[in-house]
Amino acid sequence: MIGKGRKERCVPLAKHTVAVLKAWLSEPPRGDGQVAFPNARGTRLSPDGIHYLMVRHVKAAAKVCPSLKDKRVTVHCLRHTAAMDLLEQGVDRSVIALWLGHESLDTTQIYLEATLAMKEKALSKTIPLKGKFMRYRSGDKLLGFLNNL
Repeated sequence: MIGKGRKERCVPLAKHTVAVLKAWLSEPPRGDGQVAFPNARGTRLSPDGIHYLMVRHVKAAAKVCPSLKDKRVTVHCLRHTAAMDLLEQGVDRSVIALWLGHESLDTTQIYLEATLAMKEKALSKTIPLKGKFMRYRSGDKLLGFLNNL
């Protein structure tokens, strides 16, 4: 697959995806048979064609999942979701960076933000403090220092 920056990308496929692809490829070819996913004219799908199909399928999915109606779903959104799923499953960030085709781990670091579920999981690992909770009240010296800044 050719991605952003005209980089060639190889992406491993899940077993269930391979099964679906085999079924698709066993059907009579559309167009000249040289393109796995042809457009209506039998040639390669353009980015606009992919966007059109995605919008159409998101609308169909929104009938079953109404929360999708107000969301902007893009190819990049799906890519980010896949990367976040890998992160949540404990896949190392450097492996995710390779999977995404990033040249720098810094690019991936910006890309991967912790999800709410990941934050809750981290919070659940903390040990609650023992003692009485009370409101902090600063002394006069601290207030004087701060006021003089």
